[in-house]
Amino acid sequence: MSLLIKITSLSAMITWLCLGTTGASAAENEQSNAVTDLKIEELVKIPISPATKKDQIKSKMLNMKVSSVSKSSQSLSNSAAAVFVIDNEAIKRSGATSVPEALRMAPGIDVARINNSKWAVTARGFNGRFANKLLVLIDGRSVYTPDFSGVYWDTQDIMMEDVERIEVIRGPGATLWGANAVNGVINIITKHSEDTQGGLLSAGGGTQETGFGALRYGTKLAKDTYARVYGKGFSRDAFATQKPANGNGDWSQYQGGIRVDSNLSVQDSLMAQANAYQGQPNQNLQTFASPTPVNDQINTSGWNFTSRYNHNISSTADYSLQFYYDHYQRDEYAINNRRDTLDLDFQNNFAYGDYQNFIWGLGYRYSTDLLRNQPTALFTPNARNNQLFSAFVQDEIRLLDDALLLTLGSKFEHNDFTGFQIQPSISAIWTPVAGHKIWGSISRAVRTPSRAEHNSKILVQQYPALTGDNSYNIPINLYLQGNSAYRAEHELSYQLGYRFMFSNNTSWDITAFYNDYDSLRIGALTIPEFTNGAIEVSEVFNNRSRGHTLGFETSGVWQMTDWWRWDLSYSYLHTRLINDFRFQNAISPSHTASLRAAINPMDKVSVDFWLRSSTQALAINPYSSHEQKVGGYISLDARIAWQLLKQVEISITGQNLLQNQHLEYYDESYALPSGVPRSVYGKISWHF
Repeated sequence: MSLLIKITSLSAMITWLCLGTTGASAAENEQSNAVTDLKIEELVKIPISPATKKDQIKSKMLNMKVSSVSKSSQSLSNSAAAVFVIDNEAIKRSGATSVPEALRMAPGIDVARINNSKWAVTARGFNGRFANKLLVLIDGRSVYTPDFSGVYWDTQDIMMEDVERIEVIRGPGATLWGANAVNGVINIITKHSEDTQGGLLSAGGGTQETGFGALRYGTKLAKDTYARVYGKGFSRDAFATQKPANGNGDWSQYQGGIRVDSNLSVQDSLMAQANAYQGQPNQNLQTFASPTPVNDQINTSGWNFTSRYNHNISSTADYSLQFYYDHYQRDEYAINNRRDTLDLDFQNNFAYGDYQNFIWGLGYRYSTDLLRNQPTALFTPNARNNQLFSAFVQDEIRLLDDALLLTLGSKFEHNDFTGFQIQPSISAIWTPVAGHKIWGSISRAVRTPSRAEHNSKILVQQYPALTGDNSYNIPINLYLQGNSAYRAEHELSYQLGYRFMFSNNTSWDITAFYNDYDSLRIGALTIPEFTNGAIEVSEVFNNRSRGHTLGFETSGVWQMTDWWRWDLSYSYLHTRLINDFRFQNAISPSHTASLRAAINPMDKVSVDFWLRSSTQALAINPYSSHEQKVGGYISLDARIAWQLLKQVEISITGQNLLQNQHLEYYDESYALPSGVPRSVYGKISWHF
């Protein structure tokens, strides 16, 4: 009830503010909504009428624009990378209520849900809650944290209706995006304010999604200047743990923000947006300090501001300047952290002659943190400032009458952890005949160390005296310890891809890869020491491990009829690591598959089915620090929606319908294993 009161109050406040400032008439809003509807329809790849079906499907499948591969807009078919785009309509029809759940649609992306507020997300292996080889951006703002070189997925809450598309790149993106874009880049792009004019109110609830609501309002502030404000909140019920727990594991979170887009002139545009959030996920932990599970309430909060200025010098040249500031605080078992990040990025794109296009840029990032030491986690120093200087250059060369595109480039970075790093790449894409693309690439990428790998000392296990694991008459304490000499991890990646059209209504994409890793993380035991009445043993991080992964990913689209579409994806992954895999988080499943059916059986009614399967994976058992097999599973989601009125849609979504619950992952940080349950929720959306 308190959640609904908060959402209602927030919605009323936003509506009052927007209605008080809007200068757009109802006719203008209706016209803007019509334009928005048209753009979404085009993006969906669903034809308007049978007469235009073939041409529409062909153009959309081949010419969908992406910007994450080359940092400039280009058609997906001409991208020399393994790219998959999740558009707004796909997100809506999937019923996904969070970004990690939507990412399950992409081949090569391993998503494992830990409990109701935590996910393990990675690309091409090495999964875990602290997965460290995937770079994630939201409108150009990196959400990759130096705490552990990964992403706090529970704080990346976005109003899903505002997502224009999610560009998923498997494989290194380091040449443009820098260190830590090792196995992939996920770029979440939200809609331009002009495309969100008028109001949107959505609300719903169910068995796990116990209550949620969002309100957005967009208005025209001046000529060529548009804005929107939004507020949202939700409450999610706890997942059932595999061991009895007394505490509650529910989760509530609230977020709001504003975005303004303005065309300052024919050549200049400016975007500015700000967001703020506060959340309280609860978790049940099994720690060595307590024989029974304990309940821990996590407190998360933060805000961010992003601004980007673009100037078109000519039809073949432009530059942009981006600035963002990000602040967050996080308080949970074993960690209490505050971090502030300032980032500046400049990019220039220009054509040289008729056959070359250059892109170059400069970047600077300053990050400061304050980690309050806990009894089980010490950081020395507990406050640290870090700087990152970067530059990149890339040259695209068109050959053979534009049938061959060759791209050469490199990123140059200097960071305070490992010093100077170079990350070059070369790629080529060839069009032997119309509708067929063959591409390949060779790339080098690095992952820089995290604060935990350099400066931490974490108590991971205690063995009481004269127990089964300790025959001595004094206790033994086991620590994981950072190492200031820990170096960057290195990857050399080889990729080969082929994308083509069977016909005007069917497309297919396949990518094979081989990744060679060096200087991977592992631990080495120190000589035991007697300290404070106990024997102390530490496993100190070092770079003496290596390994490789290989596999392939494929995805296809078949528009079977005007009203029925199929989307299929499949991924195979083989992982081989030298030495203990525990320090690389999890071994991802060898086989994953996804099959989606989007059906419009009658006017104003849509039906969707989503079948997913995953084979066995390996994770770390938090109680023994040894490997634990996580069984494979098959899952089915279903959604039915009815356009009750032109502006009102109601829908019912069922998730994980085939079984009561299934386990997807063991958390490394002592959270009790939780099964992902069967659930149902209803939703109503009103555009006004």
